[in-house]
Amino acid sequence: MPMAALAGAALLASACTSTGNVERNAAGGAALGALAGAVIGNNVGGGDAGTGAAIGAALGGAAGVVRGCRQDGSCGAEGNQRRQYYDERAGRYYYYDSGSGRYYWEDGSPR
Repeated sequence: MPMAALAGAALLASACTSTGNVERNAAGGAALGALAGAVIGNNVGGGDAGTGAAIGAALGGAAGVVRGCRQDGSCGAEGNQRRQYYDERAGRYYYYDSGSGRYYWEDGSPR
């Protein structure tokens, strides 16, 4: 039961982050991986839910980081192929992210 509470707390904390997709997906992936690992570890082999949860959290967190990084368009997955526009008043470039439906400055901060 403590593992389920820990996974729930991590999932709730991941929803509150304002730093980006990488952190949010890493925390969510770790929480879901820990939950799945605990269930599988408890039902298979020696019945060690703690070890299964640790392995699941590590794998889920890593998968979440990769997914979030790709959502942000970084990690060298596709390179920077988005179209940028120039805001003459601000003197800065910005781009539109179709995944989130928002505009961002060239450095990734919201426009």
